Order: sequence, then structure tokens, then C-alpha cells
Amino acid sequence: MTNQPHTRLDARYSDETATARPWPEAVALLSAAELFWISTVRPDGRPHVTPLPAVWSEGALHFCTGPEERKARNLAENPHVVLTTGTNTWDKGYDLVVQGEAVRVTDDGRLRELAAAWEAKYGSFWHFDVRNGCFHQGAGHAFVFSVAPRTVFGFGKGEPFSQTRWRFSREE
Repeated sequence: MTNQPHTRLDARYSDETATARPWPEAVALLSAAELFWISTVRPDGRPHVTPLPAVWSEGALHFCTGPEERKARNLAENPHVVLTTGTNTWDKGYDLVVQGEAVRVTDDGRLRELAAAWEAKYGSFWHFDVRNGCFHQGAGHAFVFSVAPRTVFGFGKGEPFSQTRWRFSREE
């Protein structure tokens, strides 16, 4: 992604000695994270949250889901999502919250690149074949979505506590 974010440390939620984390550090954490939690919204407005693996590629997070799964049905009505990753401790580690819009990836060439990225990151259990705009594994198939961040929050836990916000401008 050539679009660089506007980076800001929120002093209200940060220790006096904290500094904003550089975006490349956040990208490294997103690339290495094995598990994310995705939040979508059901058509009746109730939230839905579930864990899933994701791959960072070309400036966006990518995830897959079966077309009949709750998250895919939610995205058909409302593409706005939040993906989170980090640690479950309050005083060490770094948490990231990625806000954006899920856009379905259907180009078989791009899907082959993403399938290779999944297998490189997660191993042969996550091998996918690609055809007709979907990932295929066994008898099932999955839609693949890309989430280019609009806003990302980073929460440094421990000394020093910090909150960094990266905001991306999007031309409409």
C-alpha cells in the first residue's frame, strides 16, 4: 500500500514517556499474528464475533469464510468490519484493532497468490485450490475478503502504556 497513514499518539491513554509506534512496526505485528477476532453486524443489528486466521498482503488483511457462515451473511448486508489481534494480558504485549470494509476478492490470479500466502504462513493444513473466484478445500469452498484499513488502533500494554492511531485517507 503506497498510502501512508496519519499517525497520532493519544496522550489521554498513554504514559508521559510513550511515543507513537511507527506504522511498519504495526504491519510487522499484523503479518506475524496467527489469530484474529472478526466483528461483523447481523442484519438485526446484533454483533457477531468469531476467531479466524488472516494474512496481511499488499496493504490489507485477508480472511476467508464459507458463503453460508454467519460472517459471510452479515457481510452481504454490511461490509464494515473490525479485526483485532494481540495478547490476552493487560500489562504486556501489543494489541491492534483494524477497522475497514470487507471487499470480496474474486480474481483467480490474486486468489492463487493469497492461497500461497496462507499455506506459507499456516502450513499445509491451510492448502487451498482456487477456481471460480473461491478457495476450495475438499468438498467445501470459501469466499475470500480483503480489508484495507481505514483506521487502526494500537494499544501498548505495560511500561509505557500507549495508544497509537493510524488513519488512512480514502478517496471516494
